[in-house]
Amino acid sequence: MSWRRLRILIQHLPPESHTMTALRNQLSDEELAEQAEKGEPERGRWSQLEQLTASVLDAVRRLEYVTICANTEKKSDRPDPPEPTSRPGAKAPKPKPKLTESSAERLFQIINGGAA
Repeated sequence: MSWRRLRILIQHLPPESHTMTALRNQLSDEELAEQAEKGEPERGRWSQLEQLTASVLDAVRRLEYVTICANTEKKSDRPDPPEPTSRPGAKAPKPKPKLTESSAERLFQIINGGAA
Protein backbone atom coordinates (compact mmCIF):
# COMPACT_ATOMS: atom_id res chain seq x y z
CA MET A 1 0.00 0.00 0.00
CA SER A 2 1.33 3.41 -0.93
CA TRP A 3 1.50 6.41 1.43
CA ARG A 4 -1.00 8.22 -0.77
CA ARG A 5 -3.49 5.35 -0.48
CA LEU A 6 -3.07 5.30 3.31
CA ARG A 7 -3.65 9.08 3.52
CA ILE A 8 -6.83 8.79 1.43
CA LEU A 9 -8.14 5.95 3.60
CA ILE A 10 -7.52 7.94 6.79
CA GLN A 11 -9.12 11.10 5.37
CA HIS A 12 -12.28 9.19 4.48
CA LEU A 13 -12.79 7.60 7.88
CA PRO A 14 -16.06 8.50 9.61
CA PRO A 15 -15.77 11.67 11.74
CA GLU A 16 -16.59 9.74 14.91
CA SER A 17 -13.83 7.15 14.41
CA HIS A 18 -11.02 6.82 16.97
CA THR A 19 -8.39 7.85 14.42
CA MET A 20 -10.20 11.06 13.44
CA THR A 21 -10.88 11.85 17.11
CA ALA A 22 -7.18 11.39 17.95
CA LEU A 23 -6.12 13.60 15.03
CA ARG A 24 -8.63 16.25 16.06
CA ASN A 25 -7.54 16.16 19.72
CA GLN A 26 -3.98 17.01 18.63
CA LEU A 27 -5.07 20.29 17.02
CA SER A 28 -3.87 23.51 18.59
CA ASP A 29 -6.23 26.27 19.72
CA GLU A 30 -5.41 28.26 16.58
CA GLU A 31 -6.27 25.33 14.32
CA LEU A 32 -9.54 24.77 16.19
CA ALA A 33 -10.41 28.46 15.82
CA GLU A 34 -9.64 28.27 12.09
CA GLN A 35 -11.97 25.28 11.75
CA ALA A 36 -14.70 27.16 13.59
CA GLU A 37 -14.34 30.10 11.20
CA LYS A 38 -14.23 27.93 8.09
CA GLY A 39 -17.17 25.86 9.32
CA GLU A 40 -15.90 22.32 8.95
CA PRO A 41 -18.43 20.29 10.96
CA GLU A 42 -17.23 17.11 9.26
CA ARG A 43 -14.11 17.32 11.42
CA GLY A 44 -16.21 17.02 14.56
CA ARG A 45 -16.82 13.86 16.57
CA TRP A 46 -20.43 13.71 15.52
CA SER A 47 -21.86 11.93 12.55
CA GLN A 48 -23.70 13.86 9.87
CA LEU A 49 -27.03 12.87 11.45
CA GLU A 50 -25.97 14.34 14.79
CA GLN A 51 -24.79 17.54 13.08
CA LEU A 52 -28.17 17.88 11.34
CA THR A 53 -30.01 17.23 14.61
CA ALA A 54 -28.01 20.00 16.30
CA SER A 55 -28.86 22.34 13.40
CA VAL A 56 -32.57 21.55 13.81
CA LEU A 57 -32.29 22.17 17.56
CA ASP A 58 -30.69 25.57 16.92
CA ALA A 59 -33.43 26.47 14.44
CA VAL A 60 -36.21 25.47 16.87
CA ARG A 61 -34.60 27.53 19.65
CA ARG A 62 -34.37 30.56 17.34
CA LEU A 63 -38.02 30.16 16.32
CA GLU A 64 -39.06 29.88 19.96
CA TYR A 65 -37.07 33.04 20.77
CA VAL A 66 -38.64 34.97 17.89
CA THR A 67 -42.12 33.84 18.91
CA ILE A 68 -41.57 34.94 22.50
CA CYS A 69 -40.17 38.30 21.38
CA ALA A 70 -43.09 38.86 18.99
CA ASN A 71 -45.61 38.22 21.79
CA THR A 72 -43.86 40.21 24.52
CA GLU A 73 -44.75 43.89 24.68
CA LYS A 74 -41.94 45.17 26.93
CA LYS A 75 -38.42 44.82 25.59
CA SER A 76 -37.13 44.38 29.14
CA ASP A 77 -39.24 41.20 29.53
CA ARG A 78 -37.71 39.55 26.46
CA PRO A 79 -35.23 36.72 27.03
CA ASP A 80 -31.65 36.72 25.80
CA PRO A 81 -31.12 35.21 22.33
CA PRO A 82 -30.34 31.48 22.42
CA GLU A 83 -26.76 30.30 22.18
CA PRO A 84 -26.10 27.82 19.35
CA THR A 85 -25.44 24.23 20.36
CA SER A 86 -21.70 23.72 20.63
CA ARG A 87 -20.22 21.45 17.99
CA PRO A 88 -17.29 19.16 18.72
CA GLY A 89 -14.01 19.88 17.01
CA ALA A 90 -14.36 23.64 17.23
CA LYS A 91 -14.40 26.07 20.11
CA ALA A 92 -17.22 28.53 20.47
CA PRO A 93 -16.54 31.92 18.89
CA LYS A 94 -15.62 34.72 21.27
CA PRO A 95 -18.52 37.01 22.09
CA LYS A 96 -18.47 40.41 20.45
CA PRO A 97 -17.50 43.20 22.86
CA LYS A 98 -20.42 45.35 23.96
CA LEU A 99 -20.32 49.12 23.75
CA THR A 100 -20.14 50.58 27.26
CA GLU A 101 -21.03 54.12 28.24
CA SER A 102 -17.38 55.17 28.55
CA SER A 103 -16.36 53.59 25.24
CA ALA A 104 -19.38 55.19 23.53
CA GLU A 105 -18.31 58.58 24.89
CA ARG A 106 -14.73 58.03 23.67
CA LEU A 107 -16.00 56.99 20.23
CA PHE A 108 -18.17 60.11 20.09
CA GLN A 109 -15.11 62.26 20.90
CA ILE A 110 -13.05 60.57 18.19
CA ILE A 111 -15.78 61.00 15.59
CA ASN A 112 -16.12 64.69 16.42
CA GLY A 113 -12.40 65.35 16.06
CA GLY A 114 -11.38 65.16 19.71
CA ALA A 115 -8.86 62.34 19.25
CA ALA A 116 -5.85 64.59 19.79
